[in-house]
Amino acid sequence: MRPIRIGDKTVDADKVHRLIDEMLDMRVRGLSQQEVAEHFHIDRTFISRLENLGEIKKGGSLALIGFPVKNKEELESIARGNGVEYVFLLSEKERLDFVSSMDGVQLFNRVLDIIAMLRNFDKVIFLGSDKRTKLVEAILGNEVITIDIGESPITHDVYVDPGMFMAVINTLKG
Repeated sequence: MRPIRIGDKTVDADKVHRLIDEMLDMRVRGLSQQEVAEHFHIDRTFISRLENLGEIKKGGSLALIGFPVKNKEELESIARGNGVEYVFLLSEKERLDFVSSMDGVQLFNRVLDIIAMLRNFDKVIFLGSDKRTKLVEAILGNEVITIDIGESPITHDVYVDPGMFMAVINTLKG
């Protein structure tokens, strides 16, 4: 149980997440929006809007950013071979070198430049720790697809499954 306060109500956030997962599972199993809505005694439009919130729109320009990635060359090759227009993958050593190669102002400006450039893409795939994925989602909004590669802080290179990565790209490309 994870109680949260919303105005004068106390809501069990874990229960809400479980129920939403159950609704989506029922839809994946082939039940209609109306059948799921009736099961939970809610309006069908709620199910429709819930699906729209998480919908991944296919097509458009695609960028990839991530760290610390062990098999970055392999992922970069897959990405570029499948139309990803911008790739910025770093190993842990490269990430540390990137940060230490600039003073605070230069680093801040470079990060802002990268964020501004990423906003020009229709979709951004981000590979990173649980903490970083939440931060990137907050900065870039709904158009980011995050792949959590470990619990923060990650201090070593992480191998990313190329098959799973390719499946994400294929899903986004349509």
